[in-house]
Amino acid sequence: MTLLMNETADAPILLMLKDQATKDKGFLQLMEIYKEPIYWHIRRMVVLHEDAEDILQETFIQVYRNAGSFKGESKIYTWLYRIATNECISHFRKNKKRVRNSESIEKMSGELSETDSENSDAILIKFQQAILQLPEKQRIVFNLRYYDELSYEEIGQILNSSVNTLKTNYHYASEKIKKYLIDHA
Repeated sequence: MTLLMNETADAPILLMLKDQATKDKGFLQLMEIYKEPIYWHIRRMVVLHEDAEDILQETFIQVYRNAGSFKGESKIYTWLYRIATNECISHFRKNKKRVRNSESIEKMSGELSETDSENSDAILIKFQQAILQLPEKQRIVFNLRYYDELSYEEIGQILNSSVNTLKTNYHYASEKIKKYLIDHA
């Protein structure tokens, strides 16, 4: 996570993004630094590689369009995560791809198995299936906290939620995951 929190490296990029003459160069540097972590954030949300690629592209289109309006009141990675998370939510709503649908869960589970077929770990697959069962908000909070190791304050900036609400969502998500793993052992 130290790569994401390198505010010293972000300062010159932000200056480049604000200047029309250097905007493209700054944008390419921003993508170079953040493309992979943002991709994996999105991928954990939507699971399917094709969807993640599409959403990643939309995320960076939004970043490019809105780079000049970024005021720097939050860290750049929280701004990027917010845009990516909002794009995921839009994707869910637009495609009505609710992971509560058992057919979608089976398809996504198959995708999980295929991504690491040689070293496929049944526990990891069950863990991912448990995450897919969570309501949207709990899944987002769980992924940001568990995988991306963001603080509740950072998640609050991304989701525009209070720390107490996020802690509650994370707690319920953890309990549901534990129950799922026990029930499906």
